[in-house]
Amino acid sequence: MSPQRAPRPSRARSWRVRAPRVRPRLPHSLRARLTTGLVVLLALGSVTVGLVTVLALRSFLVSRLDQQIVAGGSRFAVSLEHEDRPDADNRGDTRGQADGTLGARLLGGRVEQAAVVRGASDVTVPLTAEDARALAAVPPDAGPRTLHFADLGTYRVAAWTGDDGDILLTGLPLHPVEETLHRLAAVETVVFAVVLTAAGVAAAAWTRFSLRPLERLAATADEVTRLPLAAGQVAMPTPLPGTRPESEVGRLTGAFNRMLGHVGDALDRRHVVEERLRTFAADAGHELRTPVATVRARAELVLRSHGDTLPDDVRHALERIDAESRRMSLLVDELLLLARLDAGRSLRRDDVDLTRVVLDTVADATARHPGHQWELDLPEEPVHVTGDDDRLHQVLTNLLANAGRHTPAGTRVAVALAADAEGVTLAVTDDGPGIPPDLLPDVFHRFTRGDSSRSRATGSTGLGLAIVDAVTRAHDGRATVTSRPGRTRFTLRLPTRRVSASPRARQAPPAAAE
Repeated sequence: MSPQRAPRPSRARSWRVRAPRVRPRLPHSLRARLTTGLVVLLALGSVTVGLVTVLALRSFLVSRLDQQIVAGGSRFAVSLEHEDRPDADNRGDTRGQADGTLGARLLGGRVEQAAVVRGASDVTVPLTAEDARALAAVPPDAGPRTLHFADLGTYRVAAWTGDDGDILLTGLPLHPVEETLHRLAAVETVVFAVVLTAAGVAAAAWTRFSLRPLERLAATADEVTRLPLAAGQVAMPTPLPGTRPESEVGRLTGAFNRMLGHVGDALDRRHVVEERLRTFAADAGHELRTPVATVRARAELVLRSHGDTLPDDVRHALERIDAESRRMSLLVDELLLLARLDAGRSLRRDDVDLTRVVLDTVADATARHPGHQWELDLPEEPVHVTGDDDRLHQVLTNLLANAGRHTPAGTRVAVALAADAEGVTLAVTDDGPGIPPDLLPDVFHRFTRGDSSRSRATGSTGLGLAIVDAVTRAHDGRATVTSRPGRTRFTLRLPTRRVSASPRARQAPPAAAE
């Protein structure tokens, strides 16, 4: 039978949990930092002055106490040795000592006598063994030193060699010195606290007064950040009042005013250029619409009337003319739409059944791209928004055409519509190859083409997503896109309430094109 092994004692695993390090929070504003820094420096100066004052006074008082001990010498200790003699004229006056004076006589390293002056008489005091050893360790004729006694407290004690081979010691208490130092420290603490409080209040007021130009500058900078600098004409804030140019704040204010002037000039010039481009796009659209329609009509007429009798190369040429004229007509219409939106022309504000728009556009996309898998996710109740029915129909058509054109057959395209208390969300998601990362920031810009699939052969003008963004913003909404390989999602966020014309639309001049 094999012996049983004793079970090993389980070792409790101890986990040490480190407390999180709490970092002191520094004030954030420049005014608070300057005030705090000034008060801290003043506090350090006050502490330094207080310590130096206390140490200097202590050294002075201890020096005066040592002078009293040396001047009195060993008279009190001698009087203890000969207090039974009535004729002590050779020893001088052994009384008249200061209250608390300590006298002791050592013989052979032992304390023979020890007394302390209390009023008009001296009182014998018992000393502990530790006190006796401390007295015995005082070298004679070497100057006073500090000793601490169990019952008497702290003393300055000096020793002299007696005539009988003994050691005579005299000491004075340090209690009056310590009391004076404590009183001085208390007075300095109160005075410094009052001075620091007054200095903090005064520093805060002065710093606030001195930094008023910086506060005005920060307020003006905040106002500039709230201006619509991206588009439209912008009224820049008035320049800040000047201060002394030789000061740092004055130089900063002057540089900020010059920067505001340069930014305002650049924005005015940009606005002029944008107005010219809008006018040119509108005028070009108007001028091109008629000849393009004429060319298209002539080509269709020839093909319809003499299509069977024309040679193959002539018929092919006419078909290409008809196709390109259709494409140019679409481009002209899109440019005119963007020109009207850029000019701030408001769209219609009708009640639109967005659910019906989604059903119609998805049905058209299914017929146009039968190889894709189209899915719908609609709420049970119809979703209504305030806007332009035709333009919203065009927006969703462009999104679905973009998904069908730039994804391979078999791609799943899901259209989801949802409404909440704040607005309506319309999302078009596909599991295609995705948008290249370098193209994603510019996907809503005009004439943006990503790769060879976005070529002229596909019929894309490069304006479809730009129209999506412009029409959505004209409805006070927002268009966003997220993309990665295997998932691309376009999201439109529209308000459900009735929206008025945006400030940009009210301030913009009338469009040059209708």
